[in-house]
Amino acid sequence: MVITMTCLHYSDDELFIEKVSLESISAHYGTPCYVYSKQQLLKNWHLFSDAFHTLPHRICYAVKANSNLAILNLLAEQNAGFDIVSLGELKRVLAAGGDPQKIIFSGVGKTQLEIEAAIQSNIYCFNVESEPELERLQACALAQNKNINISLRINPNINPKTHAHISTGLKENKFGIDTNNVIALCQQIKNFSHLNLIGLACHIGSQIIELEPFSLAIDHLLNLYNTLKSQHILLKHLNIGGGLGITYRHEQPPPVKAYAELLQQKCAGYPIEIIIEPGRAMVGNAGILLTKIEYLKHTAQKNFIIVDAGMNDLLRPALYNAWQSILPVKKHKGVAKLYDIAGPVCESADFLGKDRELIVQTGDLLAIDCAGAYGFSMSSNYNSRARPCEVLVDNDQTYLIRAREKITDLFHLENIPH
Repeated sequence: MVITMTCLHYSDDELFIEKVSLESISAHYGTPCYVYSKQQLLKNWHLFSDAFHTLPHRICYAVKANSNLAILNLLAEQNAGFDIVSLGELKRVLAAGGDPQKIIFSGVGKTQLEIEAAIQSNIYCFNVESEPELERLQACALAQNKNINISLRINPNINPKTHAHISTGLKENKFGIDTNNVIALCQQIKNFSHLNLIGLACHIGSQIIELEPFSLAIDHLLNLYNTLKSQHILLKHLNIGGGLGITYRHEQPPPVKAYAELLQQKCAGYPIEIIIEPGRAMVGNAGILLTKIEYLKHTAQKNFIIVDAGMNDLLRPALYNAWQSILPVKKHKGVAKLYDIAGPVCESADFLGKDRELIVQTGDLLAIDCAGAYGFSMSSNYNSRARPCEVLVDNDQTYLIRAREKITDLFHLENIPH
């Protein structure tokens, strides 16, 4: 099955998530509000788990996509692994009940403090992105007298055919190790007493909607694996990263099953475990952003819907010019008008959608679909705006999984010197 929208459906012209009306969620929790479907999240997990069941594998959810503790706990209960990129994400996974032996630490800028904490937590593996990082890992492991597992993240110079800001496998990107340097580096690792080289990794980008880039990436990994094997360097896993896209509008990403079959075909006969790191494909279509219309503003050039959610709540449209479906929570009869949906932030980039045909009234609610990934996790307090609450829906029940920030939360860490 393809990861498509949506966890939403209409009943009698009113929008629901599972068996709960978004109108009732707004009445109880207010807006803006992120709302997630537990059943959609579990469905997405099982899509991956079932598709890969014939292949030795490890599914490590990319925490950066959505790091709410309830989401992480739900995945931990499914025996998920986790791909982290910071100390904060490490602590979140552990607080949510994640198994440290299923954690992979990625990222180009791991600090000494982060590495020390991860070693103390006994994580499974570090994805290494540079030679200086190897030296830091060795020093930290030596200081703690622990042997640690590492995997080398390569940069295969593959175009993932996605937005430039989320392309990570080209030579001009900061990520990974040049493939031409990998073999020599693997030989050097033999001199690092506390580092165990157990795998190769790559991650070429996000929102990838074709199989070809993944095919090229796994070919790069397998070629390096075979070369290292000929030099008696045996590896336990290949990490293909994440990046499988979802449908926001017209995209037609490959089904998870086809993705799994590609890796099965490529890796047949290899005594290795395949690691994947889905993020967006796991949570993207499991969440929405609920917002209220404050004003309808008409000018000679444009019709605007001014809502109470802004670019600080959902950055993707401003950052990537991303398109996400915007649905009225209650359908009205009448003639649709063309609107730009904008927020209250003092930036012209503060928009959530442009040129949308809608029939709406002031005070209505709108649902921004497929906002489960890189929604709340990229939110900020810009313009001194409190971040929204987060709600999890399970069948006909709702749970507040993150309270709405209070205005006093915005400055409780600040001091005025006297």
